[in-house]
Amino acid sequence: MVPVVSIKPLLAVLASMAVVPFLIYCRKPNLREAWTFAAAIIKFFIVVSMAPTILQGIPIEYQVAEVLPGVAIRFYVDTFGLLFALVSSFLWIITSVYSIGYMRGLNEHSQTRYFCYFALSLSATVGVAFSANFFTLYLFYEMLSFATYPLVAHHQDVEARSSGRRYLTYIVGGSIGLLLPAMLYIYDKTGTLEFARQGILSGHATPGAVKILLLMCIFGFAKAAVMPFHAWLPAAMVAPTPVSALLHAVAVVKVGAFSILRVITGVFGTDLLNSLHLDTMLCLIASFTIIAASLLALNQDGLKLRLAYSTIGQLSYIVLGAALLTPQGLIGGMLHIAMHAFGKITLFFCAGAIFVATGVRNISEMDGIGKRMPVTLACFFIGSLSVIGLPPCGGFISKWYLVLGTLESENLLMLFVLLSSSLLNAAYFLPIVYRGYFGPPNPSKYGDCVKEAPLWCIVPLVLTAAGSVVLFFLPQPFLKLAQMTVKHIFMGP
Repeated sequence: MVPVVSIKPLLAVLASMAVVPFLIYCRKPNLREAWTFAAAIIKFFIVVSMAPTILQGIPIEYQVAEVLPGVAIRFYVDTFGLLFALVSSFLWIITSVYSIGYMRGLNEHSQTRYFCYFALSLSATVGVAFSANFFTLYLFYEMLSFATYPLVAHHQDVEARSSGRRYLTYIVGGSIGLLLPAMLYIYDKTGTLEFARQGILSGHATPGAVKILLLMCIFGFAKAAVMPFHAWLPAAMVAPTPVSALLHAVAVVKVGAFSILRVITGVFGTDLLNSLHLDTMLCLIASFTIIAASLLALNQDGLKLRLAYSTIGQLSYIVLGAALLTPQGLIGGMLHIAMHAFGKITLFFCAGAIFVATGVRNISEMDGIGKRMPVTLACFFIGSLSVIGLPPCGGFISKWYLVLGTLESENLLMLFVLLSSSLLNAAYFLPIVYRGYFGPPNPSKYGDCVKEAPLWCIVPLVLTAAGSVVLFFLPQPFLKLAQMTVKHIFMGP
């Protein structure tokens, strides 16, 4: 299909960036937050307006500027990019609602700065989703790194500053030390950085070079937290809970996983990787991260830390979907971007609501809390089911396709990894729910008068929990977008 030229991709990127000056000069919190909602809703509707064209199989493109021959800042909206942009732009609206309840409920400082960098982060996220080439993706990937640093270090105490430095060391160190050299080598050998249906490297690099470049990209996209480049993520939990939700569900980690899928399919190509039998190496890297992170999660008493290690493992489900190099596996990996987003953001919203209402951070202090906060714990249970991969939640659909991908590739070891990790997911989530419902109330930890968090906190987590259930019964349009993407990769236009 001949792409449609439209400025909409650029407008979607700029929508949240353009609101920043208004946020800075708004002295009234209500007005500042009104601008945030306006930008979030406009951004979402711009993204949605492109869906009818993309669902017809017609991509949308827009070139901003050519930097070098074969290297341009260019946007290209296809089915996979639209899938990610729909998830991130919609959840920004929900997270903005939650941010009001959380930040006001705790009377957090520097709220204007917080909302400004949040907006910049969403601009960078959509920029990555709509990137037409490795160069554009790299620019917005770096922009996201620097936009999220002030959010991670928001509290500005010793722990926050230390965590912020670790965050930048891993994220920016990985991109400059690994991604940038890989990108320069690829450009030198191919003369282009444009993503293509079956990649651009075939016939331009030796098998050894392809293997090294692949490893540089997998570990260079440190936002995906593939071990051993994962330590930044638990450290970043010092940030406010809405930031953690942004990191784990909407933007940062999903940008890393999305970028890995995009580079595997658009730079290397499934045919090339299959011909060199590099699927085994990728599967082993992903499976090690899945199992190790799940085991580490079991030992965490801090609720946000347990969620952080869970995220590390869940991200590698997405990487594993790509590593299988099969149609069903890729569908599962792409679909997991959306399904995990709704489940995990629900869990972080619940963790924040519990902290706002009780000041409790540790799982060992949450006995009987479900009797005082029944809505919050019910939504936590739904989010847990989705991340575990059990019906009636959307996480079941993506894990189903991942299982089909292992069978399609005849890789029984990866099937064992998926099933074992799901059991581990249940082992570190369900005891929290059990303690909350059936443990004896612990007023010495959270008082006798505890009730649900403010409505601004509760409504978002109810919506995302409901979204996880709805996606089990109605996984469209995400499933269709993933299927169309995979059909294009393996069969062409």
